[in-house]
Amino acid sequence: MSPRRNRPQGGGTAPAHDPGPRDRHGLEQTETWQDEEWVVRRIAGGGAAKHYRCPGCDQEIPPGRPHVVAWRQHSGADDRRHWHTACWNARDRRSARLQRSRNAPRY
Repeated sequence: MSPRRNRPQGGGTAPAHDPGPRDRHGLEQTETWQDEEWVVRRIAGGGAAKHYRCPGCDQEIPPGRPHVVAWRQHSGADDRRHWHTACWNARDRRSARLQRSRNAPRY
């Protein structure tokens, strides 16, 4: 008995998928929080290429980790904040201001 093959038997190779801007950056949607409209974009792990600091827990979001980018609807690109998905979902249950330790890095 020969070993099982787990690849397609179509004879040709499947075309390589080129992730477009939607796949890389996710779809935008609008949510209301604190009586303001926020634009929320869910980022897949492949679209995250840098380190970010989550404002919800003040921890680092490493590259390759899926997360959420949120900003006020009528503000510029400088006001975008990268959140852990769990921190964004729990933003109403978290304290208003986190205190960093004296030696914590400021990103």
